[in-house]
Amino acid sequence: MITKADRNKARQKRHARVRKNVFGTEERPRLNVYRSNKHIYAQIINDFTGHTVASASTVDNGLSLESTGNVEAAKQVGELVAKRAQDKGYQAVVFDRGGYLYHGRVEALANAAREAGLAF
Repeated sequence: MITKADRNKARQKRHARVRKNVFGTEERPRLNVYRSNKHIYAQIINDFTGHTVASASTVDNGLSLESTGNVEAAKQVGELVAKRAQDKGYQAVVFDRGGYLYHGRVEALANAAREAGLAF
């Protein structure tokens, strides 16, 4: 039987494999996604300095959500993180799916960020 801990360990291995090649620069920071059962979080990170440039999540007060763990919530988080990144002057990012499959909430967040003006 596969436990949640086993699945998370496999995800972390996938994430480490992806992170070997995905690096956020000053011009194109990294858009990182973390997905839990109840929430979804997105951060835009400059890996040279190690600073978070912008972030958004379903925990933020600025979102009016009925449910925080669905595709609609992920779309709103994608739009919000794109808006915050553009307010700071960033137009292009590198997408880091965090070891998750590019499907469902992760895909919805990415597509919403693209539609809101982020290029990746």
